[in-house]
Amino acid sequence: MPPPVLEAPITLLRQRLIDDMNMRRFSRETQRNYLRDIGRLTTFLGRLPHTGTTDDPRRFQIEQQGDGVPVPTMNSIVSALRFFFTHTVDRPDLARKLVRLAHPCKLPVVLSRDEVARLLNATTGLKRQAALSVWRRPARGRGADAEGRRLCNRCDTSQISTLTTRE
Repeated sequence: MPPPVLEAPITLLRQRLIDDMNMRRFSRETQRNYLRDIGRLTTFLGRLPHTGTTDDPRRFQIEQQGDGVPVPTMNSIVSALRFFFTHTVDRPDLARKLVRLAHPCKLPVVLSRDEVARLLNATTGLKRQAALSVWRRPARGRGADAEGRRLCNRCDTSQISTLTTRE
């Protein structure tokens, strides 16, 4: 795979990073993202990133979080910087200071038996009732009450709205 086409002259460090990514067969999209993320760190530091101190990655992550960068994006940046520090510049001491953030999971929509019964009774037509009857009991402790009497809806709202608009 040929290296990505860049308009600016390529520094030796950037070329080394591109070569490392090509050797490991990273996709063009991953290479573009890694180059962008390492460029963000370089801009933040105002100097080449491999000349940084062990506190620089921490300060960079705090700055990114303060700017409101989403958790998945921050974790993607961590992956890029870990690769750069461990494989390209052989500075694993800087990579160890990078922290992955926990991504909060959304809880599923949980309905009681009465709510399920009301929903099915309000639905007209056999086809719609059959589509909305695809419910399952969750594992104990995951959205269920003490007796396990709650049901999880596995249809999302777009599917339900589609059912109500079609005959």
